Amino acid sequence: MGMENNTTKTLKISSSAFDHEGVIPSKYTCEGEEVNPPLQIDQIPPETQTLAIVMEDPDAPKGTFDHWLVWNIPPATNIIGGDSVPGICGKNGGGQTGYYGPCPPSGVHRYYFYVYALDTTLDLDGGADKAALKAAIEGHVIAEGVLMGRYEKKGL
Repeated sequence: MGMENNTTKTLKISSSAFDHEGVIPSKYTCEGEEVNPPLQIDQIPPETQTLAIVMEDPDAPKGTFDHWLVWNIPPATNIIGGDSVPGICGKNGGGQTGYYGPCPPSGVHRYYFYVYALDTTLDLDGGADKAALKAAIEGHVIAEGVLMGRYEKKGL
């Protein structure tokens, strides 16, 4: 029984592929290999049980587009590469499970990688959507952080 703590700590989220507010390399988009960019998560509180990631594009024409949902990532995994993601993947805006690379129809879009440190393991099946994930993490977030990258399509 812990004390009630309303102070959410801040995770430091970075990527070796791009700077915060910088340009996401094509490799991680629909114009490349469409693998998720590497993320490094620092300042994870010791009491963290699992991590969760939500990547979304608020600039999508039909409202926020969900690109990537992952949860139940072990906190020891503070570096998440593009080859394998430990954790359970949810449903992206394309109706698929897993990572959906940036593919903006026009102009520059912003892509937010939100990472949440949770005090629990989520009882949520793979393929669940963002609403289900957000409901599941409610009251369990002990730290969070965000990394934002931008992308504009190069070719046609």
